[in-house]
Parts: sequence; structure tokens; C-alpha cells
Amino acid sequence: MTACTLSPSASHGPRVDRDGLAAAFRACRVQTLALCEPLNDEDHVVRSSPDCSPAKWHLAHTTWFFERFLLADRTPQEADRPPYEPFHPRYEFLFNSYYNAIGPRHCRSERGVISRPTVAEVLRFRHAIDSRVERLLESVDDAALAELEPIVTLGIHHEQQHQELLLTDVKHLLSSNPLLPAYIGSADGGDRAAEPAAVRGSAAAVLAGTPFERHDGGVARIGAKDEAGAFAFDNERPRHRVFLEPFAIAERLADWSEYLAFVRDGGYERPELWLDAGWATVQREGWTCPLYAWEDEASPAGFSEYTLHGPRPVDPASPVSHLSFFEADAFARWAGGRLPTEAEWEHAFADGPPPANEDPFAFVESGSLHPRVAHAGGTAAYGHLWQWTASAYRPYPGFRTEPGAIGEYNGKFMSGCMVLRGGSLATPRSHARATYRNFFAPATRWQFSGVRLALDVPASEA
Repeated sequence: MTACTLSPSASHGPRVDRDGLAAAFRACRVQTLALCEPLNDEDHVVRSSPDCSPAKWHLAHTTWFFERFLLADRTPQEADRPPYEPFHPRYEFLFNSYYNAIGPRHCRSERGVISRPTVAEVLRFRHAIDSRVERLLESVDDAALAELEPIVTLGIHHEQQHQELLLTDVKHLLSSNPLLPAYIGSADGGDRAAEPAAVRGSAAAVLAGTPFERHDGGVARIGAKDEAGAFAFDNERPRHRVFLEPFAIAERLADWSEYLAFVRDGGYERPELWLDAGWATVQREGWTCPLYAWEDEASPAGFSEYTLHGPRPVDPASPVSHLSFFEADAFARWAGGRLPTEAEWEHAFADGPPPANEDPFAFVESGSLHPRVAHAGGTAAYGHLWQWTASAYRPYPGFRTEPGAIGEYNGKFMSGCMVLRGGSLATPRSHARATYRNFFAPATRWQFSGVRLALDVPASEA
């Protein structure tokens, strides 16, 4: 799980809303359990890829996070109070992800062979830590609560990241079963296009059929603002200036109709379209289409795909998903465009409608769990699918890691990954924002990731 970033905002706002903070904590913890409701005990224990973790591990790790960084590290200590006693002395070894400063930990590759603690025991662990956290939030004075609030808020956003990872990991797990079982019953069918999409058979047709919004470029400011009460991970700061050349960015995500034109034009057989590392990956892995998709003569589009609702025919009008950076980049090159940089993406959408105003099927709360055609009232900026950018995941000018173990999640991963923006259908709505920098290795496909095209615009035309 290279995408998780765990450093808190350093900003302190006005007096903390004690009840609001406790309610946000409870809501987050309840949502994780709700996502596990469709799973049986066997589903919780196994995993299907080195990139994935079992659902049981996600339940335990997010709980350990609150125990280790809030209860053990931040509980006010008094002279007559003994040191914090963990729920289980070995859980730190089992459920530490990769905080080297904390000490030895269980090998990540072995997470899927741990049958004990059982799912029931992990749920008891969650209940016990939830009770301890709520008692702590109720009992400390206002000054202590102000010190605790950043780590509680960080823990909530950390768990929201794992809620998304839980869904992507479960999808990969169930797709690996020859029975192709559904995670949850089919949605209401509203994800189907109202009318069949026209098949775009050439790269020129893709560009011609894509609406773009032009931007003049110039000096822009990107990164999270230091605003009281506004959460951001530390990799979203400092806010800084960048210079942008004139550019145009697509108003929507690329759809299956367009991507199938790339496939049928020999996209996976033409090395000139691919970065060298991408072409080597295509050859090594035998890629011929996006993850979870396969050729199917019975499907009107000629392809079907596995979804969290089970297998179904590809909808040509819906956004194409589960693309690696390499595939997104090759498709953009084939179409005569490119991927936007993360600065272009943020500049284009930061001043538009916020995620709260996005269309009703964009985020996990809708229960859609499969990308849909953008709602007519939405901006198509946020949700549905994470969008690969052309930007390597690197520190912003002036970035400094937070002190201690909690600072490990950012600086040490700023190599070998590419940035994605926008959130996905598995992202909680409250977790999305214009400055959010998700990041994964360029060959990663199991996330809900898609592609938005961009174009260079000559200054004379801007």
C-alpha cells in the first residue's frame, strides 16, 4: 500500500468541537465495518496479490494506528498513572505497516497466512480501542483536546484511505475466484448509459469527441492553504508558485468506447506508443486490455469486465477503469494528447465546485461501486476514478517530513511513484479535495484509476 500518507497538518484552529470530533471518529469507524458487512469470515483472511492486504488486516491496522499514535503516544501522563498497556502485546508487531522507527514488524508478504487472531478477536480489539478513544475524548480538558485533535483527525483520514484500499483489495480477491462472485448485489442499473455510445474508431475521432477547457497558463499557486480547521496531509504543503504554459484539459474522463478504439488499433502491440518501462511491463505481463476486462463475443461492445457487482458487459459510455500509468500515458499519446501535470489538474479544478457539489454517484456513499457516466449536474472533476497525471511524486519546494515515526509515510516514498488526482467511487466524499496527492507505482492497475486527456495550447491560441 504505497499510497497511504500519514502526516498531520500542523495548523491549529479555534477551540475544538468535542462532540463533533467524537462523532466524526464514530462515523468513520462504523463506515469501515459497514464495508465489511458483505464479506464472510473466509473473505476477511486471504489476499490475492502482494499489493493487497486482507480485510482483517485493514480492520486491525487502522485500530492499531489509533492505539499506538493516540492512546499510547498522546494520552496525558500523570505521575501516579502507569504507562499505557496495549490491548495485546504482539499486535504492534502484527499490525504495524512499515513504521521503521517503531520496531520490527510482521512481513508484509505473509499477511494473508495469518488465521489468528480471528475476525471475531479483531472486532473485539476494535471495540475495545473505540471505547478507550471515546473515553479519552470525553475526559481530557480543552487544552489537551486541542493537542489530540490533529492525531484523531489524521487517524480518521488514514482510515478513510484504508476504506478505499479495502474495497480495491476485495475486488482483486473476488476477481481471482473462478466463480467471479459479487461483493454486493447489483446496483439499480443506473450506471448504464441512457443511449448507446458512438464507437470512436480512430485517435482523431477521440480528440474530436472530447470537450476541452482551455487555460491561459502563467503563474499559479498550488498546494493546501494554511486554513484553520482544514485538514491536509503534509505532502500537500507548502503552498507554492508554479509556472504553467497554456494548456487544455478534458472536461470528462476517457470512456470505454475510446479506449476500445485504442485496443483495436493495436495499442498493446505498438512499442512506439509506450514508455520503455511500460512496454517492458506489457511484454512481461502479457497485457492486452485493462485489468478485470476480457474479450467476450456475447457482449455488445465485445468485452466484459468484473465489477464489485459481479461480471457484466462493458458499457462503452462509462469511464474506462483500472488502468496503469503506463496504459494511460500510451492511450493519451495514441490519441494525440497527453496526461495533465498535477499542477495543471489542480489549477483547472481548484476554483470550481467542491467535491460536496459533485454528482451523486461520484463517491463511495452512493453505493454505486462502479464508474458511471458523469451526472449532468456534476463537473466530472472529482470522484468516479482517480486520474493519472504526468507528474512524478516528489516533495514540494520547502517540504519537510514530520518528526518521529509518523513522518515516515511521505518523504521515504517520494521516489518511483506517479501522482493521481480527484478521488474515486471508493473514496469517501469528505476525503476528497483539490490538493489531494494520491500516488502509486506506474504499473499499478488494481486501484480505481482512469485517464483524463490534456493538450498543449500555443500561446497565440490561448
